[in-house]
Amino acid sequence: MWKFKPILKSTIWGGSRIIPFKRLDVRLDDVGESWEISGVPGMETVVESGLDAGLTVTQLVDKYGPALMGEKNYKKYGDDFPLLVKFIDARAELSVQVHPDDALAQRRGHKWGKTEMWYIVEAAKGARIASGFRTPVDPADYDSLVESGRIEDVLGYIDVRPGEVYMTPAGRVHAIGRGCFLVEIQQTSDLTYRIYDYHRRDSEGKERELHTELAREAIDFNDTGVEAIPYQQRMNVPVTVARTPYFITNVLNADTDLLRDYSESDTFVILVMVDGEAEITCGSESVKARRGQTLLVPASATGITITPVKTCRIIETYIK
Repeated sequence: MWKFKPILKSTIWGGSRIIPFKRLDVRLDDVGESWEISGVPGMETVVESGLDAGLTVTQLVDKYGPALMGEKNYKKYGDDFPLLVKFIDARAELSVQVHPDDALAQRRGHKWGKTEMWYIVEAAKGARIASGFRTPVDPADYDSLVESGRIEDVLGYIDVRPGEVYMTPAGRVHAIGRGCFLVEIQQTSDLTYRIYDYHRRDSEGKERELHTELAREAIDFNDTGVEAIPYQQRMNVPVTVARTPYFITNVLNADTDLLRDYSESDTFVILVMVDGEAEITCGSESVKARRGQTLLVPASATGITITPVKTCRIIETYIK
């Protein structure tokens, strides 16, 4: 099992919650993202400690192959680690944006598109997201909506609360609003088409680049009516909150030993600690994990035991 050094990113909209949440001894302002596990070329996370310390996640996959990834995953993805996990802290609104699907991304010379999900960890009063349109939008109105800023008026806004889960499939126009602190699980892709950015200016006084034309073909103009994924919180029982072609995600709440049987899964598993502390045991290996830490469990693991030090909440995600 492995932990990775997070990649912290200062952003124009970033906040101040990630560093204390993760208990990092770091000084950095406006941290909007912590990339927990990433195989994005040029932004690959590195193993923090142990025999594989210093290896990137890609080098780790190259070293262990199917034993880490699972036979089916390794056949499909090779040495490309297929999931990207982040913490996101929005002091201000993120841009209105959209991601392409696999087919469009590949036509444009990229490996994968970008479907993602959000788990809301914390939400300030009035925190909301934009997800899809309130009603279908005529593509002929797209240019005028963007140029005038009225694109905001046609988005579907949702007030969010901790524990809620939202899907953002490729093609859905969306924006994370101010006050949201969340876990994002997505395909390994950094393809984002920025549609509207509130005319904000960076430290050099320049407005950020927009990708209006690139976004046009990616947008699903009929995508409406988005709500939080319904699920019931349960203690010491895994609850599935997302099931996509790219990943399955469960929420694990535990206050006593919890055994997770992976013997027939044939996939790696990612565990994201969003609350509490626990000892994770796999065979003869035990790793302590606390709030804000992320752990990669290889496909060769037949199962793990989660022993809470304090009542804990874990986001468990994998490919099947």
